Amino acid sequence: MTAMATPRHRVSVAVAHAHTEIDAVADASVWSMEPAETTATLVEISKLKAKVAELEARVAEHADDEAVDAWAHRTRQTKPAVLGQVKLGQALVTRGHVRDALAAGDLVLEQARVIVTALDQLPGDLHPALVAKAERHLVAAGREHTAPTLRILGKRLMDVVAPDLADAYEARQLEREEADALLATTFTMVDDGHGKCHGRFTVPSLHGAALKKMLLAIAAPKHRTATDGPAAGAVPRPGRERLGRAFCELLERYPAHQLPQTGGVSATIVVTMTLEALEGRLEQAALLDTGERITASTARRLACEAGIIPAVLGGNSEVLDLGRTRRFHTKAQRIAIGIRDKGCTEPGCDWPPAMCHVHHDIPWSRGGPTDVEHGRLLCPRHHARYHRRT
Repeated sequence: MTAMATPRHRVSVAVAHAHTEIDAVADASVWSMEPAETTATLVEISKLKAKVAELEARVAEHADDEAVDAWAHRTRQTKPAVLGQVKLGQALVTRGHVRDALAAGDLVLEQARVIVTALDQLPGDLHPALVAKAERHLVAAGREHTAPTLRILGKRLMDVVAPDLADAYEARQLEREEADALLATTFTMVDDGHGKCHGRFTVPSLHGAALKKMLLAIAAPKHRTATDGPAAGAVPRPGRERLGRAFCELLERYPAHQLPQTGGVSATIVVTMTLEALEGRLEQAALLDTGERITASTARRLACEAGIIPAVLGGNSEVLDLGRTRRFHTKAQRIAIGIRDKGCTEPGCDWPPAMCHVHHDIPWSRGGPTDVEHGRLLCPRHHARYHRRT
């Protein structure tokens, strides 16, 4: 630590004394501390940290630009980190209740930041007395709730301080948040050239919630058990891997006819492959019209279930057949097949018609027609098992 010049101000003197006291126990062992005393000491240390944080913010608010730069340099902190403390100190000048609670150790630093942010989001024309009431309310709540809970309570402050204005304020706030979310919406994806695509996105909360519900439905244990067998549904809560696979299944099953057309053609993946590969006589890679390559077995599976068009080539790469875009049975056909089959047609399976897929007896990829006569019901598990065998 760089030695401080002889302190004069009472704050500087107190900091120097605190250093001395802490240094005195730097090598003290804590193995003999009883559990109750350990807990009590940790609580007191947390309160001490809160008091020091308030003092740091107060001194940081007083510091000029040169002092702030020197502070960041000598303590090896980033400029944003120290500016955050300066900003907090500036906020605490007008948030006396928060400052007092932090200085007393009744709030921790994270709680104080959340409360200040919530108060800053109140309408600018709100009467100061109502703002002070909101501040007291959150400080009192901070004695019982953690920062995440305070953040939720902060969004409903108007219900407490001005209930007659709360609905109109919430409507304006939500409208502003939704507009900001649309402006911040982004999507990026990059293929790494090794069979994987990486990406990230930012979407409005509404669309994020919708996507989450879709993925959880697909990744649900009952669905995974039906599709992949009992072992797949043994994990009660879906992790990142299962959600990732659910996202892939969502993309495969989304009906292409509901998407806008581009260049006069619907957004449909075209797979180019040889007749031998399509029929399973040759394991040869298939080529997507977007440039990527997939295995022949994947192409055969998609040919039955998803919205792709197989362009089947002969020996000289001439197009033998450009598959039909209509591969799914119509609603009327499905009803007729359900009445006839009364459930999954696999022996011993009792899945009801409404939960079954319509399977082509003659694979669609091999010219099978999409009609009632050549279709039958299979539950998701037996449908997936059939395609793993072919």
